[in-house]
Amino acid sequence: MPAIFPSLTNAQNTNQASEIAKEIFGPRMIKDEAYGAYQRGQYLTALALALPRAEAGDAAAQTLIAEIYINGLGVARNPALASRWYGIADEGGDVSATFALALLYQQGLGVPKNRERATQLFKKAAAKNHREAKYNLALLHIEGIYAEPNLIKAAQLLKEAASAGLAEAQYDYGLILFEGAGIAPNPKEGAKQIKLAANAGLSAAQVEYATLLYLGKGIDRNLEQSIIWYKEAANAGNPVAQNRLAKLYAVGEGVEKDLIVAAMWRSLARSNGLNDSATDKLLKGISQDELKIAQERARFWPQAVPENKASEPSKKIQRQTNK
Repeated sequence: MPAIFPSLTNAQNTNQASEIAKEIFGPRMIKDEAYGAYQRGQYLTALALALPRAEAGDAAAQTLIAEIYINGLGVARNPALASRWYGIADEGGDVSATFALALLYQQGLGVPKNRERATQLFKKAAAKNHREAKYNLALLHIEGIYAEPNLIKAAQLLKEAASAGLAEAQYDYGLILFEGAGIAPNPKEGAKQIKLAANAGLSAAQVEYATLLYLGKGIDRNLEQSIIWYKEAANAGNPVAQNRLAKLYAVGEGVEKDLIVAAMWRSLARSNGLNDSATDKLLKGISQDELKIAQERARFWPQAVPENKASEPSKKIQRQTNK
């Protein structure tokens, strides 16, 4: 009985079989044991596995070693050694290493601070479609010191980084769409981009989107949704959101007026470095007993005040949420 599949006895047949397998199953992923160990937190194992490959010229392994040393994972933190490995990997064409090396030059970490060199590396990585590099290069064009001042280029780079899903780029791109800086104004699209960043968890974008909803700017006004987004950012520790919630609760706008809750958010915002005399004036009517309760809530936030410490046991304190 003849074999169903012909015997693969030479390189040509082996190659043909490989191509057929690709058509059926798609390209096979090469198992990266070093990176697998890295992901499992076995950093010394990852280092041992990566070193031979790195010495043989594997740029991905070189970058992995740099990551271990820059973060001090299982070894003493060594930015200088990390920068050398990033440099070798950059020369080998690893775009992640190029971007990481740019950051080191920008910060002066492990290498002498050199913003011009950082800019060159950001450009190199951006040319290979590295989204974070595009974002940083856009900021340099806006700054106009180490890269030519060019708002049009900045807007295009922000757009590209935003389209690639970078939340910071979505937020900044949304802002320039409102301002019309380097691009035609488009408030509707600007609100859309800022919402994307807010959904990604960027608290500054959540505050901005809440404000757009509050004002009805670039989007229909929706006070209820505005408060939900302010609470989302406030619960993440954003002092601007905390202060704005304090104002809303102090006057009862969109929420039931509650000076204790208002004072709690005001206390949290103040502890995060935000002082606002206008909010303080709104809280002048609060009694000392109420203020004490509010401060106790702020002290234990985001947890409830333990019952044995509560100043007001009958009103169990709960964290404010958007639910």
